Amino acid sequence: MGAPNQVARHVLPYAHESAVRRAASSVTVPHTWLKVPTDPQVAGEWLPRGWVADRAESGHLMAVDLRATDPVAPSGYAASVETRDGVTYMLVRDASGGHAAQGQMALLGDATVIDRVVTHEAHRRRGLGGFVMRSLVDLAVADGATLGVLGATDEGRALYETLGWQTYAPLAACVYRP
Repeated sequence: MGAPNQVARHVLPYAHESAVRRAASSVTVPHTWLKVPTDPQVAGEWLPRGWVADRAESGHLMAVDLRATDPVAPSGYAASVETRDGVTYMLVRDASGGHAAQGQMALLGDATVIDRVVTHEAHRRRGLGGFVMRSLVDLAVADGATLGVLGATDEGRALYETLGWQTYAPLAACVYRP
């Protein structure tokens, strides 16, 4: 995951107590996360010792039928795309070359999972989040994806809804902190 407080992440497609317990019990590395499409309180009741359902990190499971839109970077910004080990990374830089926004996606059959979309504080409210999202969607569509899935924070949810994404379930964020 590229962060010391989030070394790995497992995402469960269904909220079944036995699946949550099995997945959590298989983890031995601290700061491993488990995302479950259910209320954090419910997920918390299913977790073994050493795990917590982190309400502050929990959010919303969202999805959309994908369609290309041919986005254009806002004036003064340029984007680059790189794919490594099945993950496509997008980085948006400002005119001085500084990081302004980013996001990533991975294809899973005819679906794409979009993740870690961030616009840096000094560059917010300029359309960069929407540009990153639409650009990743266009790349996924070009690779044959028809469905987009993501986990959103409350703030991200507001942006994604303006882009046509719909919320399907709460998304509990659970972390192993023995």
